Amino acid sequence: MSQERPRFHVVIPCAGTGSRAGVDIPKQYALLAGLPMVMHTLKAFAEVPGLGQALLVVSPQDRMMADLLAKHPQPAFSLVPRGGATRAQSVLGGLQQLEALGVDPQDWVLVHDAARCLITPRLIQALLDACFADEVGGLLALPLPDTLKSSSQGRVVQTLNRSDKWLAQTPQMFRLGALAQALTTGHELLTDEASAMEAQGMSPLLVEGASFNFKVTYPQDWALAEAVLNDRKLRPGVLS
Repeated sequence: MSQERPRFHVVIPCAGTGSRAGVDIPKQYALLAGLPMVMHTLKAFAEVPGLGQALLVVSPQDRMMADLLAKHPQPAFSLVPRGGATRAQSVLGGLQQLEALGVDPQDWVLVHDAARCLITPRLIQALLDACFADEVGGLLALPLPDTLKSSSQGRVVQTLNRSDKWLAQTPQMFRLGALAQALTTGHELLTDEASAMEAQGMSPLLVEGASFNFKVTYPQDWALAEAVLNDRKLRPGVLS
């Protein structure tokens, strides 16, 4: 008899300013292949079966997201004005909202970067398939493909062994209660949800992602992301 799969919920922190992206507005609102960047992200999650509560966490001062959702409705997602100064604060605000909505502490929550707008339903489903029966949870990641150097004052000090090194991506998938507790403890110093769980003595599962699931961060990333999105329109199923 197959194990019944728990529901999963989604928290997308979207309170950043995108200061490195080279655009005049927060990057999640800038147009990419004809749509605001965040819309590509939301559409991917909305296509995955089993979605429970889906929260888009914005700054309390944000006035753009509500207008954007009115123009491009995404009924699966609710707007939560509980974003903080850091990613961890925004994620914790989303988790606390899930708790207030009565979500079971044992339910799975997927946290995803709004700027990883090339995520696909197939990758999300791969993470769910790999982690839903796991005791801890896990994250999409890629084995490091390049030679890794350590440096001092702009010069190479050492070439490091890359055989056990991975590049962390999102979504990252953990149970609501465990992740909320982990982020409540020292969350100012944490860079992602997996690091919060690691700080609690747990070892998240690594699930191989895809190179196209990169975070749009710098000006040069925009052209690459737009090329991928346009190619998907021309060749459905490729880079999915």
